[in-house]
Amino acid sequence: MKHCLLDSSFIIDLLNEMAGGKAGAALGWLRRNGTAALWISPVTLAEVLEGADDPDAVRDYLRRYSWQGIHRVHADIVAATQRRASRQMGAILVGHDPKAFKRLGAGYEDHWRK
Repeated sequence: MKHCLLDSSFIIDLLNEMAGGKAGAALGWLRRNGTAALWISPVTLAEVLEGADDPDAVRDYLRRYSWQGIHRVHADIVAATQRRASRQMGAILVGHDPKAFKRLGAGYEDHWRK
């Protein structure tokens, strides 16, 4: 099964598409990846809520995704493991910020690309 961590750029596109009633890149990506396990992080949630007109509705919607929360000690362990691993993160990061995530290579998927 494909495991994906959803970046705020993906979630923001998705919520905008849903609010506008018009399918775009994010909804298209979801349809093409219907069997993927989807996760969001505390950073994604914070970034999305910061610009949300209705934070409670956004929180309610985002509850459908699994939560990827880690503490500082876990972050240290993951960082050490990642330095030695051939495949980074163990999940694919989904978003639209190619410059920021270029270093992930195959571990990054731009939802704007089909």
